Amino acid sequence: MFDVFFSHILEKVSLTEREKELLKTYFTYKKLRKKQFLLEEGEVCHYLSFVERGLLKSYNTDEKGIEHVSLFAWEGWWTSDLSSFFKEEKAIFTIDAVEDSEILMITLADFEKMTIEIPVMDRYFRILFQNSLFTKEQRLLSSVTYSAEEKYLRLAESNAQLLLRVPQNLIASYLGITPETLSRIKKNISRR
Repeated sequence: MFDVFFSHILEKVSLTEREKELLKTYFTYKKLRKKQFLLEEGEVCHYLSFVERGLLKSYNTDEKGIEHVSLFAWEGWWTSDLSSFFKEEKAIFTIDAVEDSEILMITLADFEKMTIEIPVMDRYFRILFQNSLFTKEQRLLSSVTYSAEEKYLRLAESNAQLLLRVPQNLIASYLGITPETLSRIKKNISRR
């Protein structure tokens, strides 16, 4: 159950066997069915979640009921509404399962205890949060700099597996374009 979890951590920091066993005690295992909610906008996010198996999406919904996908989290990814989790305020994102999924969840209190009791985990999360900040900066730059086709091509280059697992309407939402625009882009690319 912790295979992907430990594999991901060990890519960034070293853990002793004792630390691995201790880490397991901080997390709760949960299964989600496809389309089942992990978090709904307006609730307080009580967990930081690691995807052991499956695929989740994080999004907010506008006043017209249109979903705007901000993140896909698959095996080896963390997901949460971080502001809600750390500040214990209402979430601005909804998180649900795109596929049947298995996740490991940690509460804020256990997160704090874990990073004190296993100091290397504090370094691990600092690395993750830095990388997340860099990724968000690139995504912001992409949204204002690149054309719709360039955004799609960059996504295809960096996350080809994602394009095979995620429905096209969700890919379009993630890119900030309509499904019709995405269809046109794909058709134009295939003609070349």
